[in-house]
Amino acid sequence: MSDNGAYQPYQKYPEYRDPTPWAAGITVAVMVALLTAVAVYAFGDALSQVHPVLAVLVNLVAAGGAAPTAWRWRSTPVTRWVVAGGAVGVLLAWFALIVSGLSAL
Repeated sequence: MSDNGAYQPYQKYPEYRDPTPWAAGITVAVMVALLTAVAVYAFGDALSQVHPVLAVLVNLVAAGGAAPTAWRWRSTPVTRWVVAGGAVGVLLAWFALIVSGLSAL
């Protein structure tokens, strides 16, 4: 007995979602990516002066340890920007470390 236009007192409200804050989110992601890239590159460069294999192992262990938490936070509205920036920063730093390591050969 339900008509499309009839009043239904216990009708479920549609879920409301705020619009995505693109400008603020991208700004946060870029800043986090820059800070992460500088930190990972500096730490990796310092470790590579001790021993290159140590630098690779420590970077892989750190990324492997942080990955499950980042994977869980990837869909949370605010922290997804931080996670995206951190992931991009780590990848940029690893690329820079590989380039600097190959140029030293």
